[in-house]
Amino acid sequence: MRPFLLLSTRAEDDAADDEYTGFLRATGLAERDLHRVRLEAGPLPEIELDDYAGVLLGGSPFTTSDPVEQKSDVQLRVEHELDRLLDVVVARDLPFLGACYGIGTLGTHQGGVVDRTYGEPISAVRVALTPAGRADPLLAGMPAAFDAFVGHKEACRVLPPSATLLAGSAGCPVQMFRVGRNVYATQFHPELDVPGLVTRMHVYQHAGYFPPAELDELVARVTPAVVTEPGRLLAAFVARFG
Repeated sequence: MRPFLLLSTRAEDDAADDEYTGFLRATGLAERDLHRVRLEAGPLPEIELDDYAGVLLGGSPFTTSDPVEQKSDVQLRVEHELDRLLDVVVARDLPFLGACYGIGTLGTHQGGVVDRTYGEPISAVRVALTPAGRADPLLAGMPAAFDAFVGHKEACRVLPPSATLLAGSAGCPVQMFRVGRNVYATQFHPELDVPGLVTRMHVYQHAGYFPPAELDELVARVTPAVVTEPGRLLAAFVARFG
């Protein structure tokens, strides 16, 4: 079996390593079968996409819709590299799944509108599949509605013309879409469990997602959450394209 590729943009080792662990757990892959490239650490190396069964893109502290003048040189480089990569992925309809940051990158790349209209606080929300979502092969066997972890400053407000809406929630109409047959993005985090979410809350408590003084209260609020279904999406991605 060809390995899968995980692209990460988290500069904090605790968050980056925990994200990698989350993807390993949800996909069921061994480390040898999930290669990781940390884009924030240096330029994207030359990648032969045919060597990989599929590409996964993790979440990010970067906010796609921020004004250019507010973005760091690293963020601008990462966005440029991902844009070039998506040129190839979309044109060839290669297996791709971007989580959270994937909505911003793929949505913007495909001409959608990504802004702060539908940001959601860190929480477990109810996600509902659309009719197209219920018919999508990657979502086969998923319940029509399920809980998922979210926490994002921006979201896709206007769906790209090339995209098919697969899922939404009350506070964020675009929770998942597909471009072509094999290119997917989710606003929710399919790789997260409660310990992973708590790790990120500690790492990013000063990043503007919530008032830092509310950390303990927020941890107590999310800890009882029972979120079981989103990880099946990653397992299905590996089963379908591996």
